[in-house]
Amino acid sequence: MANQSSLAEVAAAMERINRAWLERRPADLAPLLHPDMTMVFPGFGGRAEGREANVAGFVDFCTHAVVHEHRERDRQIDVAGDTAVVSFAYEMVYERTGARSRATGRDVWVFARQQGSWLAVWRTMLDLAEQPV
Repeated sequence: MANQSSLAEVAAAMERINRAWLERRPADLAPLLHPDMTMVFPGFGGRAEGREANVAGFVDFCTHAVVHEHRERDRQIDVAGDTAVVSFAYEMVYERTGARSRATGRDVWVFARQQGSWLAVWRTMLDLAEQPV
């Protein structure tokens, strides 16, 4: 069983990540991501490998999209030693190139504790669905 301190630290790291992109500050993500961070794209078979590529994906989204609504529920955090998995269901309404979409799914992040800090090392999204609003 993970100690409460580790759970709180991982939760705080996840909050900082979500706040950074929701507040359109994607550059603030860099110190929260491991240099070898990998994002596995849902359904498309692609990957973004490395901190810079992952930050660039958030920069692109923040530059070209406006989030109108964002809700999370069912957050789960599991910690084993220096590894943690955070997952949560989300619903988001965003606008890109003049069209609004509602996206739902489950975000899954893996963190590793290095030198006292929790860094994101891997991410994917499950059950992703998007529809026009």
